Amino acid sequence: MSDACGTSSGTSPIKFDLNKVLRAEAAIDPDPVPTGEATKTTQIIAIYGKGGIGKSFTLANLSYMMAQQGKKVLLIGCDPKSDTTSLLFGGKACPTIIETSSKKKLAGEEVKIGDVCFIRDGVFAMELGGPEVGRGCGGRGIIHGFETLEKLGFHDWGFDYVLLDFLGDVVCGGFGLPIARDMCQKVIVVASNDLQSLYVANNVCSAVEYFRKLGGNVGVAGVVINRDDGTGEAAQFAEAAGIPVLATIPANDDIRRKSASYEIIGRPGSQWAPLFEELAMNVAEAPPVRPKPMTQDGLLGLFAADVTGRDYVMTPATVADMLGKDEVIKPTLEVVYDTV
Repeated sequence: MSDACGTSSGTSPIKFDLNKVLRAEAAIDPDPVPTGEATKTTQIIAIYGKGGIGKSFTLANLSYMMAQQGKKVLLIGCDPKSDTTSLLFGGKACPTIIETSSKKKLAGEEVKIGDVCFIRDGVFAMELGGPEVGRGCGGRGIIHGFETLEKLGFHDWGFDYVLLDFLGDVVCGGFGLPIARDMCQKVIVVASNDLQSLYVANNVCSAVEYFRKLGGNVGVAGVVINRDDGTGEAAQFAEAAGIPVLATIPANDDIRRKSASYEIIGRPGSQWAPLFEELAMNVAEAPPVRPKPMTQDGLLGLFAADVTGRDYVMTPATVADMLGKDEVIKPTLEVVYDTV
């Protein structure tokens, strides 16, 4: 039986020499610094693009093909619309991490992997989600979602590929997290032959280049051209920005119908399998490079003047235009004193 001082009845007190213990620990040689190849081979890839450009369609089919090729893939939707995994799960809504964590917190429970991560044919998928409309910041919601992922052990998961689907219209705050904090090794942009999607792609390239100048390591692996109509503006953009075209997905009615009915077209042996097999290979092998963002005029120059209206000459406004009447010159009341 021990008393309050930690000594046993009828025995001598046990003396504890802290300095001796610390010296003994300090005398132990540390583990040697690893000199072999890195064992962590997970590629974390952030995919950006204009809303509605087809990121979710591209990623659902890409992740599915990768899984069928024997890769362990995690697909994470980082768009407040929470639609990244809808095609993968046949249109079913995936419980989001933000919504689930809020409910669990109110119930005094912790979020578990099985609450937010689901599997289809080897693809692991989850949605970060976002706040209710008008009730919070989408970017802040993304940050909160990643904080929850870290608590769940995100950095210890053994995936070959982690694909992050980000809204590219705004590359700041939580939406710029992978680039700003080096959370991924490379970025892929999805675009089409239209000015708005290429404007977004160029902004993403600008963000990557900005953080590279600050010491960041993220690069752009390339562009996926979706709904290609053959006009070639997206390919011209890729060439000017110094990034490769990873795949060209045609503007095809069969693809449109199957995508609208939540059907995976990137299945081995299917009509479109070669396209996504090539995309999977290019995504895996494309190195991250420093892009060369274009100027606004350079971007507009990819399109015909009748499409962009860039041949319009801007006319400066006058005060009379603003007032709706001729400008009245009023004498100043300022008093100017002669200097002595």
